Amino acid sequence: MDNAALLSIARQFGTPTFVFDELALAERMRGAKAIVGPDVHLCYSIKANPFLIPAMKKLTGLLEVCSPGELAICEQLHVAPETILFSGVNKTAADVRRAIDAGVRLFTAESPLHVRLLDEAARERGLVLPTLLRLTAGSQFGMDESDLRDILARRAEYPGLRIVGLHYFSGTQRKKLDSQRKELAMLEALMDDLKQSLGFVTERLEYGPGLYFPYFAHEDDSDTLAPLRELAPDLQRVAARTELTIEMGRFFASACGTYLTEVVDTKVNCGCGYAIVDGGIHHVNYLGGNMGMRVPRIEHLRGEAPRETEARDWTLCGSLCTTADVLVRKASFDSLTPGDVLAFRYIGAYSVTEGPALFLSRDMPRIVLHGASGDRLARDTVHASDLNCPRV
Repeated sequence: MDNAALLSIARQFGTPTFVFDELALAERMRGAKAIVGPDVHLCYSIKANPFLIPAMKKLTGLLEVCSPGELAICEQLHVAPETILFSGVNKTAADVRRAIDAGVRLFTAESPLHVRLLDEAARERGLVLPTLLRLTAGSQFGMDESDLRDILARRAEYPGLRIVGLHYFSGTQRKKLDSQRKELAMLEALMDDLKQSLGFVTERLEYGPGLYFPYFAHEDDSDTLAPLRELAPDLQRVAARTELTIEMGRFFASACGTYLTEVVDTKVNCGCGYAIVDGGIHHVNYLGGNMGMRVPRIEHLRGEAPRETEARDWTLCGSLCTTADVLVRKASFDSLTPGDVLAFRYIGAYSVTEGPALFLSRDMPRIVLHGASGDRLARDTVHASDLNCPRV
């Protein structure tokens, strides 16, 4: 979306507002599919941005759900349950039963407990559930290789499960693809060994490459699909030997989002220029989490002709009463004045749900979806005061 379209949305819907461009998202997903080819499947991890589910359910074959709340969102949006992968490190017996009863038929098991819970729930219902065993990358997620091997060695003890493959994800925003190549080689060697030692054939591999996305102004964003293009030959090699799905959220979603916030005050304190905006780190915590030291891509939107003034450095601060509410510590703009709109680009992933939205009882922003039929309000302002007020 160009600046004129964004300014029009700011004037129509007000600020602060998130804008998610479904047309740009569709173009990006088409590009990703063209790069990896038909033998590599795509899965969208909805924790990155649940407001993209209506578009993404048409663009990917699988949606990863990691909580009962995310499952409830999918149900409300009429996501086909057969396109859901129910994942997550915390699965209770009730969570598993609810998901099965909703029609979900593909699960990850992140621990021996998950294997038992899934098996029990499936047998109670006379089902056999396809299940992926998640291998840990050295964190709290997934299970140790020794546990994974033990489960596979005793897989006949779980008649409610058909263990179809492996799940592996080690992290996000990884620039050097050597790590992903080593992981894929490790997974290939593991699949070979499991077949030889345990007679287990890995039918499916769900892999999260955690590819890097260039959020900040100093980074090259001329080809944001470049990491996927570079890794594609390795992915295609693995896909030739098992059904491969790559699971991502941030890499798919980031480019399609913009955050609009209006300058409400400017001042110079102790020689430093400060601009106060009507948003803050409760809305764009991912960028603000860098303590404002890196400058995101920001467009300065004004309805009138540029003013004849020199540029100066500004510290961009939000509306929260904490010194931590700094979006950017040093960004150059010319003649920044109240009423101007700042458009933070590449905000399609995480920020809409990641910030401390209830702090100070500031309203949660509107969310606008830009699609083929124009701009539509996906969520109106949510009054945090309603959620923070005790009922006495």
